[in-house]
Amino acid sequence: MTSDILKEFNIKGEDVETEDFGSGLINHTWLIKHAGKKYILQKINKHVFTEPHGIDNNIRSLAEYLTIHYPDYLFTKPIYTTNQKGLVEPDDHSSYRLFTFVEGSHSYTIVERKELAYEAAKQFGKFTKLLSGFDTSKLKITLPDFHNLSLRYQQFEQSVSKATKERLANAASFIETLISYRHIVDEYENILVNPCFKKRVTHHDTKISNVLFNSNNKGLCVIDLDTVMPGYFISDVGDMMRTYLSPAGEEETDFSKIDIREDYFEAIVNGYLSEMQQELTETEKDHFIYAGKFMIYMQALRFMADYLNNDIYYGAKYETHNLNRAINQITLLNKLSEKESKLKEIIAKALLVNDV
Repeated sequence: MTSDILKEFNIKGEDVETEDFGSGLINHTWLIKHAGKKYILQKINKHVFTEPHGIDNNIRSLAEYLTIHYPDYLFTKPIYTTNQKGLVEPDDHSSYRLFTFVEGSHSYTIVERKELAYEAAKQFGKFTKLLSGFDTSKLKITLPDFHNLSLRYQQFEQSVSKATKERLANAASFIETLISYRHIVDEYENILVNPCFKKRVTHHDTKISNVLFNSNNKGLCVIDLDTVMPGYFISDVGDMMRTYLSPAGEEETDFSKIDIREDYFEAIVNGYLSEMQQELTETEKDHFIYAGKFMIYMQALRFMADYLNNDIYYGAKYETHNLNRAINQITLLNKLSEKESKLKEIIAKALLVNDV
């Protein structure tokens, strides 16, 4: 099958090599070698991204803007077919695209050092800053309500009302904790109507694996642009906090290992502000810590809702898998809240350092 797809991009012959590549959970990815060059071939998961042409539209539009305004920026746009299409669709269920492999680059799945957190935050900030003049109304919504916290809370409430007695009993104290954090939803709804919060080109999936680094571990660019949509800075900064701050990931069941690394927090803030300080309003700057609460809380709600719904969305490797994931995120949220006063001091210092 892949050989037929590659022919659409004029890649053919006996010397084509194909191997599985990367650790992504959504799209299937291959590394292609041909005539001394390397490429990345991806099959878009149409169960998740039901409108691949929306993704193609977004990337093509952003590429055109950046080519005109910032031609030196490394932007990983797809290679077009001989018919100038960004997607090859051999049937109604499949969409494929091809990228040039960025030579000399590598990525990480774990934030091993605070320097990586800084570089990643800088790259996500740079991406949004360079596109500050782009008309976000041109972007298609590739994942409707992806970071709609009000909807996630409603889904959580619905799951509580329909859950089995056994699962409700297992999760009772943690459900109460989630309800006690309802004010995070109230603040989100205030943000939606606050003109001090600007909708920008937002990546929405700022895990470390979505940044390419060079041989000196300096950030090159951001990748995996399927989730790029209009959004608020709290989505990108919050997701970095959720996935970079703790030495223990979301699958950890020894909750004593979960912590907020203050030096990593400082790295995220400094990296992002090094690009975005002049773009953010004062009100937005006051919501840096809220950004972390927003994303951690939303993921805790989603894990808990899935547990109460009998694991129909994320699936589960064991009976309390999603409950443990929810507890993990609740623990992280508690830790972030406990350190808020110290983290505010770090932000205040960072604002002075980056005010140039």
